Amino acid sequence: MGPKAFVFFDDPSTEFNLKTYANSKDLRNAIEKIPQKGGLSNVGKALSFVNKNFFLDANGNRGGAPNVVVVIVDGWPTDRVEEASRLARESGINIFFVTIEGAAESEKQNIIEPNFVDKAVCRTNGFYSINVPSWFSLHKVVQPLVKRVCDTDRLVCSKTCLNSADIGFVIDGSSSVGTSNFRTVLQFVANISKEFEISDTDTRIGAVQYTYEQRLEFSFDKYSTKQDVLSAIKRISYWSGGTSTGAAISYASEQLFSKSKPNKRKIMILITDGRSYDDVRVPAMAAHRNGVIAYSVGVAWAAQDELEAIATDPDKEHSFFVDEFDNLYRFVNQLIQNICREFNSQPWN
Repeated sequence: MGPKAFVFFDDPSTEFNLKTYANSKDLRNAIEKIPQKGGLSNVGKALSFVNKNFFLDANGNRGGAPNVVVVIVDGWPTDRVEEASRLARESGINIFFVTIEGAAESEKQNIIEPNFVDKAVCRTNGFYSINVPSWFSLHKVVQPLVKRVCDTDRLVCSKTCLNSADIGFVIDGSSSVGTSNFRTVLQFVANISKEFEISDTDTRIGAVQYTYEQRLEFSFDKYSTKQDVLSAIKRISYWSGGTSTGAAISYASEQLFSKSKPNKRKIMILITDGRSYDDVRVPAMAAHRNGVIAYSVGVAWAAQDELEAIATDPDKEHSFFVDEFDNLYRFVNQLIQNICREFNSQPWN
């Protein structure tokens, strides 16, 4: 098991963080010395505190290890947990709940969310929650809980919208773009890429440039650090030529997305400034069928009907248009928000 830390509910405070103790003997001694504070069961407040303060590199967080919070609560929370839990999940925190006994008669007037566990956890299939009838039987859940926490393949909350995608940029390098605008497009690609957590196990970035022909600028497995990816984007040289967008989608499907990892979301971001000389609908439909989530970004003379055909449904969330290249930057945040909204709206069950 990895490092552990403790926090309490009424007014949350850290008893010790992930790097305070390096061996199990010191850790056990520290746990035994924790005083009981009393007070309310403000679980939502505690989860917000943990989300903002615990899993920081400065406090001992390790990038490659899943982040896990085990909430032990007697009775019921006295505040709302749904929103704090959602934000924690979106940060990649796996929340486990151990609930002990039910609400005492005197607590029932304070119950705010009767089904708080289902609102808090990643999956409502029982994996993330254990109910214990009394404190006397708490010891019986230790081994089952440890087994679940160590089952890293099922810790689905470790995956976030920023660390679990293969993102392929398909970049129009046709003559109408021009050298200066092409640099602006590359800056747009870089600004999107730098918002993601990039490594060979997190989000990976690939790029294709196209005219009449296509060129693989770099594949998903070429670069495994953010700095290397950003440097590679900067080095892409402007090609110049015609505009065969349909062929470029087929090429990206074959050269990038067919080599995507099975546990990654396949996201294509295509940027073009004109109508294609070939059909985009059939290649786009084939990409969609193969699980590629397609975003289209059109500039200047890009054709709206083609942008919508390329984009995954609903079009209004996956298709963007700007009148000139200098306005591309306006869509960076919106595009990332849409990618994350789509990821986070997946059913938790």
